[in-house]
Amino acid sequence: MEGNKVRCRFCYKVLNGGISRLKFHLSQISSKGVNPCTKVKPDVIEKVKAVIAAKEEHRETQVLKRQRDTELSVRPRRIRDLPSQPTSPERATSPAITSTSDQTQFLALEVSTPVLKLSSVTNKARSAPQSEAERCIAEFFFENKLDYNIADSVSYRHMMEALGGQGFRGPSAEVLKTKWLHKLKSEVLQKTKEIEKDWATTGCTILADSWTDNKSKALINFSVSSPLGTFFLKTVDASPHIKSHQLYELFDDVIREVGPDNVVQIITDRNINYGSVDKLIMQNYNTIFWSPCASSCVNSMLDDFSKIDWVNRCICQAQTITRFVYNNKWVLDLMRKCIAGQELVCSGITKCVSDFLTLQSLLRHRPKLKQMFHSSDYASSSYANRSLSSSCVEILDDDEFWRAVEEIAAVSEPLLRVMRDVLGGKAAIGYIYESMTKVMDSIRTYYIMDEGKCKSFLDIVEQKWQVELHSPLHSAAAFLNPSIQYNPEVKFFTSIKEEFYHVLDKVLTVPDQRQGITVELHAFRKAQGMFGSNIAKEARNNTSPGMWWEQYGDSAPSLQHAAVRIVSQVCSTLTFQRDWSIIVRNHSEKRNKLDKEALADQAYVHYNFMLHSDSKMKKGDGDPIALDAIDMTSPWVEDSDSPNLAQWLDRFPSALDGDLNTRQFGGSIFGTNDTLFGL
Repeated sequence: MEGNKVRCRFCYKVLNGGISRLKFHLSQISSKGVNPCTKVKPDVIEKVKAVIAAKEEHRETQVLKRQRDTELSVRPRRIRDLPSQPTSPERATSPAITSTSDQTQFLALEVSTPVLKLSSVTNKARSAPQSEAERCIAEFFFENKLDYNIADSVSYRHMMEALGGQGFRGPSAEVLKTKWLHKLKSEVLQKTKEIEKDWATTGCTILADSWTDNKSKALINFSVSSPLGTFFLKTVDASPHIKSHQLYELFDDVIREVGPDNVVQIITDRNINYGSVDKLIMQNYNTIFWSPCASSCVNSMLDDFSKIDWVNRCICQAQTITRFVYNNKWVLDLMRKCIAGQELVCSGITKCVSDFLTLQSLLRHRPKLKQMFHSSDYASSSYANRSLSSSCVEILDDDEFWRAVEEIAAVSEPLLRVMRDVLGGKAAIGYIYESMTKVMDSIRTYYIMDEGKCKSFLDIVEQKWQVELHSPLHSAAAFLNPSIQYNPEVKFFTSIKEEFYHVLDKVLTVPDQRQGITVELHAFRKAQGMFGSNIAKEARNNTSPGMWWEQYGDSAPSLQHAAVRIVSQVCSTLTFQRDWSIIVRNHSEKRNKLDKEALADQAYVHYNFMLHSDSKMKKGDGDPIALDAIDMTSPWVEDSDSPNLAQWLDRFPSALDGDLNTRQFGGSIFGTNDTLFGL
């Protein structure tokens, strides 16, 4: 009929509105403006009702799916910016990645995109979002070093269907260990190539982070750090190369791989005795410096602090309190209530850091702790009658104990501040000399009336600073740091000037660079030319030294070239808490060659993902020397007596609620051959 009119073949009534109104007419379902047909057959009524019901069900399903897609698309999701060729039109429209806009970003990008479009019906429509979902799952496996076999478990399949809808299957173990391992590794390699482009300007530092069993096994993790980011290079089994000349060959290979002209310094920790390797390297590579790890040396200072008799005694007394609290659930709950849900024990990146952070925590919560142990609630409990409780009360009421805690907190805080600086994700080499000078000055000031205590702490710091930690590169970086150079209160320029010229002599290898260096140095010292511009003056204290020299050093090109390379370096190897178990397992067990290569690739992807996560954490408000989870094997919480299972479980108030966080145990419970959480 004409227009949008239809005629019922049963009652011959003409309806406006087309087929939709006819359906309601024939089904006898009441609808606005539609009269039911009085002559339609019963079987037709049921068939039309079924059609309408199916249509309504489909419409509701689509609405729900659109709502879910909208929720997923507006939720920010972090995706690694490992640069790859787009796998779909959606990926092709992601924001471009640049290597210069963010000086410290490595492998980080935020995008907003649906994780999975559940309304997709055809394989073509599902392929793009499914690939994106698989990428996220693969990254989760590699970042958390999960066993591939998990992906073949029944519960994994159920989880995937619960998240992605019926029929959605996440990547299998085989897909993870082949397709995604190769893809993510190639993307990391591509990103490192972008970072390497900047090395000619900024230079880089080779980080040698080692592990040893103190017998015959020694492994070295090599990473490379520069202002654009730090990336894991490889692990080398140094066990057969403990002799100096053989260790030299290992380092020589890494230097050649990175490029001798790019390397400014090599930083090593204290776990392996490198003998004369440093001298051999600096003899054969005149422009390369060898420096010890600052965080490792500062941690050694703190360790020696804790061995001073009265300091050690104070730590043991404090541990008596925390062990009693953390080994009795009711007392632990009461303590958390008294200090507003906070923790008394602080876990640091090392045992020594944990000791001094926890003493500071005790000092902060001193009033509340004393109030708790003297409260009526506590006094009426059965715990108040225990002998350990009496010891805790006696310690808490001891003014001598608190004076000791105050002293330790005051004398250790400057060193903890240095640890935060060198591990905070910035090029700290330009600040380490000034920071250590302030540490020694603070000890002298605090103990101005107690020569004996002053000497005991000062001897530790001075000996380790002068003999173990200090490098001429630290002096040169301090000299070139504008926030120090133009600070009239700085008094140590005379002592660092000679080392600065020594470093400059090594760095400026081209004769043309040396010709005008005296004039350029004079301009820098006197803040002439661009160095003295108002904008350069304003940026002295709020811009990184490397960026300051890049922006305002153009009038002194030779000095600028040297300065940027010197002040752009880090001074610590410790970048994140490594779990060495996967590397130890890879290098300690007899394996097929292909299997070893696959494990090496897994470690490569895992460590670079961890470096990325660590870099993001340091840009936030987190403390770089503190950990979130309490180490339940720490002497601060571990009972001196071996508890039975019931006592052990009693320490975890949320264990029965399924909130027990297995990550807090690190690698302390599971051995190197355990693969429950490993690769």
